[in-house]
Amino acid sequence: MGKTVLKLPENKKHALMTATSMGIRLTPPDRQPMHTATTLEMQVTSAETNVVTIAASLGLPVKVLTKFVQGSPISRLIKNNLASRQIEVEGPEIEQGGPWGYRHQINMADSGLGLRGPRVHNDRAGEVGRTMSVEDFDLDRIFRQEGVRILHLSGLVAALSPDTGRFCTELARAAQASGTLVSFDLNHRASFWEGREEELHRIFTEIAAASDILVGNEEDFQLCLGVRGPEPGGSDVGAKIDAFSGMIAEVRKQFPRAQLCATTLREVISADMHLWGAVLVAQGETHLVQPREIPVIDRIGGGDGFVGGLLYGLLREWSAEDSLHFGWATGALAVTVLTDYAQPADEEQVWSIWKGNARVKR
Repeated sequence: MGKTVLKLPENKKHALMTATSMGIRLTPPDRQPMHTATTLEMQVTSAETNVVTIAASLGLPVKVLTKFVQGSPISRLIKNNLASRQIEVEGPEIEQGGPWGYRHQINMADSGLGLRGPRVHNDRAGEVGRTMSVEDFDLDRIFRQEGVRILHLSGLVAALSPDTGRFCTELARAAQASGTLVSFDLNHRASFWEGREEELHRIFTEIAAASDILVGNEEDFQLCLGVRGPEPGGSDVGAKIDAFSGMIAEVRKQFPRAQLCATTLREVISADMHLWGAVLVAQGETHLVQPREIPVIDRIGGGDGFVGGLLYGLLREWSAEDSLHFGWATGALAVTVLTDYAQPADEEQVWSIWKGNARVKR
């Protein structure tokens, strides 16, 4: 598989760990629009568990830190679902506090079809995950006694609330102190940042400074971290490649700990067909997957699938190029299923996707 690009800690209980706020996704069947739907399908979802499901499906020990509503049937649904994905879960339960108290987030999203693009609406009122704090977990036990090889953090969780911002910051500090590598997907969301720009810039900068792996497009780096660079590349894939590559030198100046920076490249032809590519800059060397057509059933989770496959390759101590190729393929796999997360059957299935081999396997 070529020369490994990262030196990871050994003899750890957990290969990969993340922190997340769990919820449910409601989707109309048969790719119908949400606003005219009379029937909805429900699934368990969170961007961060979308990422770690790749490694869990392929046999690596994975852990999730989260928070639950006590006695909630949705909490039970979430726990059962994560167990079915072979994901270890740790998190306290808090009382609902009556009908107007806490609950798990609700994501309402259709898949789009043809020239009708997908539409997503998030309902996060009363979200229990917004209350996650460092006091909810024994970080010394988790990082020092059990051990974690890679901690994956997301800007979606860091920006949920002041509590989760402090929580993610403390997780990054504890990981760094214990020798755990930190992966940070910036995931800028304008609605989360409105009126909190100074606070979140400080939090994201501190997490990024402790990170070994940074994921995000050129807009994410500029808006979250204030990294100077060219204007965002727009919808043209070639311009995106140039814009991203042009920023990395500045990123490495400001965040010298980061050994890898990655982003996906997506151009939407229709809701059913995308151009899909990826860029990884590892220790100053750029690796590129030129965008090529992939069929799409549901686009949500494709980027998470990419990050999950990339981290899996790094955990297996593959080369940067092989890890990038595997991540491209797990991202392409994720958009062929109706769940937000991909569950590869084995590595062979993923490599067949990378090679463009869709022949039947008997």
